[in-house]
This record gives sequence, C-alpha cells and structure tokens, in this order.
Amino acid sequence: MSLDLDSLKIFVKVAELGNFTRAGEQLGMPKARVSLRLKALEAELGCQLFQRSTRVVRLTPDGEELLPRARRLVQEADELGTLFQAARGLRGRVRIDLPVNVARELILPRLPELLARHPHLEVLINTTDRRTEPFREGFDCVLRVGAQRDSELVGRKLGVLRMMNYASPAYLKKYGTPRKLEDLDRNLVVHYSPGLGAETPSFEYPHEGGYREWPMRSMVTVSSVDAYVAACRAGLGIIQIPRRRSRLDVGEGELVEVLPELTCMPMPVSLLHTYGRSLPRRVRVVMNWLTEQLTNYFEPHEEG
Repeated sequence: MSLDLDSLKIFVKVAELGNFTRAGEQLGMPKARVSLRLKALEAELGCQLFQRSTRVVRLTPDGEELLPRARRLVQEADELGTLFQAARGLRGRVRIDLPVNVARELILPRLPELLARHPHLEVLINTTDRRTEPFREGFDCVLRVGAQRDSELVGRKLGVLRMMNYASPAYLKKYGTPRKLEDLDRNLVVHYSPGLGAETPSFEYPHEGGYREWPMRSMVTVSSVDAYVAACRAGLGIIQIPRRRSRLDVGEGELVEVLPELTCMPMPVSLLHTYGRSLPRRVRVVMNWLTEQLTNYFEPHEEG
C-alpha cells in the first residue's frame, strides 16, 4: 500500500477543523475535491475515517487511531520540504493568532521587513482578544497572554505583563478615590469577559503570597480590550490593565492610577506552536522574528 501524502494532509486538516469547507479554504481547494480525496483515502485504507452529517464531522475510531500518525508524517514531510530551501528563501503560509493591540502596535508596522527578506512567504494574521483553539482553527503559532492550559502547544515564555489599576477622573469625582480594599464596596468595576459570560465581577488583589478576588458591582460587561479601556475612560468603573497598555491613556491624562499597592497577578506571555518537535522551518523563522520584535516589550519572567 502506498498512501498519498497530500491526502493525509487533507485528512489531518479536516480532523483538526471538523469542517470540510474550512479545511478546503485553508488548503486552497474546493470542498468537493476535499471530499473526493478523503473518499479515495478511505477506499485505500479499507475503513471509514469520518462520521459525516449535515452539521457535524467527527472522527471514527479508525480515524482517531490514524490522526497522530498522519500528523507526524505530514509534519516530517513539511520539514523535509523546507530543509534545503535556505538558499532560495522561505515559501508557504504561516497562520498566526495575535492579540489586537500587539498586532496593531508592534507586529504589523514591522512586518514589511520580514516579507522583504522572504518575498515568497505569506503571513496570515488573526487578531482577537478571545482565546482561540489553534488546532481546530488551523493556526501555526499563537501569542498567549495568561496561564497556559493546553499541554499540546509547545513554545517559549516571552515575559510577563505587570498590571495596574485605573479609573477616569470623572469616575473618581463621582465615586471618590478608593484608598483601601474596603472602599471598593462603594465602587464599580468594568467587567471584562471575552465570552460575555455570567462570571461575578471582581477586583483581583495580592493576599498572603497569593491572590484573591474581591466581589464588586458592575454596570457594563465588555469582550475586548479596546472596549474595556473605552468603558473606563467613559467613567463606567475601575479596570486592571497591563502597565504597557496604560501608558498611552495615562499620558493623555485620561486615566488615573488607584490602589497601586493592590495590583493583580502579572500575566505571563508565551509564543506557542502546534507542531510538537517537528517545527517547520518557515514557522520557526517567523517565531524567531516575532520574538525579536517583542523581546523588549514584556518584562522578564521571574521563575518561582
């Protein structure tokens, strides 16, 4: 039996995305061709790899058994394909997921430098403040802010974001400036929830070597960092944001620091990829470039 590598690549992409149409879009082929290639692969293997319905595409037990092996084969073939391309430059696509502000302020302004060095490289950048699912959504690498919970992602720590507490002058004039933790009972927070969930609004503060949350009232919940800061400027409550982000707004006199001794836990920042130990050269080069651009933006990570 001689399995077609391109068919295995299509199989892996459909398995990761759970969708024929989206897999075809990322692979640059129509849905009909994706379906035909997978049917041919199933015929070659003599088994069904997916359970298909109008709404859901799921792996069968045979498909689940094939996936890790097919993924390794595709990744190794991808690495071999780029191994001897150093003299000719990088080729192919790299899909990146970045926070909105990082992409806008740090990466996109400098991206022409990278593409001038590698004119055959194509970079696809997704910008969002929500936590994406890299395998299902097809990202090669992601910049994660906050605790890393996905053990399948591999990468490096870039540093941390130190946090500060802010409110607008108009808000403080109306509610008063809090001087101690108990004063927060008479104050409001802007509630940040990427999924607009029903979590209880709170203020995080240091306590006995760790951190606790003080329940608070909130009149507005937002799902993006830009909206979070805008709500604070509008006088809708106190926010807890990275020191780096706050400099822009404080410099214009729009925000005032409060309770400086009660800042929340620093947020770790990591640059991660989805390839395990078989990282394609094009992704490695892009990740190294991203690291160079971000090295001085984050504060050093302190090992505990």
